[in-house]
Amino acid sequence: MPKIDESRPFLSVNIAVMTVSDTRTPADDRSGDALAERLTGAGHRLGARAIVKDDVAAIRAQVQAWIADPEIDVVLTTGGTGVTGRDVTPEAVEALFDKPIPGFGELFRQLSYAKVGTSTIQSRATGGVANGTYIFALPGSPSACRDAWDDILVFQFDNRHRPCNLVELMPRLREHQV
Repeated sequence: MPKIDESRPFLSVNIAVMTVSDTRTPADDRSGDALAERLTGAGHRLGARAIVKDDVAAIRAQVQAWIADPEIDVVLTTGGTGVTGRDVTPEAVEALFDKPIPGFGELFRQLSYAKVGTSTIQSRATGGVANGTYIFALPGSPSACRDAWDDILVFQFDNRHRPCNLVELMPRLREHQV
């Protein structure tokens, strides 16, 4: 059964948070706030934060800047993962992936199904690795962000999580670039 190995020291990672929205501002960015509060509450560092319009080029440019920054280990986006015409976050980030992590979206939708039922099919939550940086695109609702963090990401970004976690793989993510 999965567990936290308390005999290992916790390793903090640097996480950037991007809210994708045409309407949000720092004053009303509840989803970005939820992620920032949770990741810092878990002992990680908020490495950067931004609000970007629902535009493929703008989203991609910000993510590319963060994955080029050696101080950013993880990029979390919130918003733009639905199916409407303005929802373009998966198209923006998946084009950057060196390796997709399909299990993230699958698990997120499985967990979400228990809470929102069949409405979970409207989520195109996705994850992958680009230039040695983890990228996870989450839906724009605060509750979806809390669910993704509390039920998946908090464990995978805790190096003490057993049997395995994403943190312990970080030193090996750029092996193909050597």
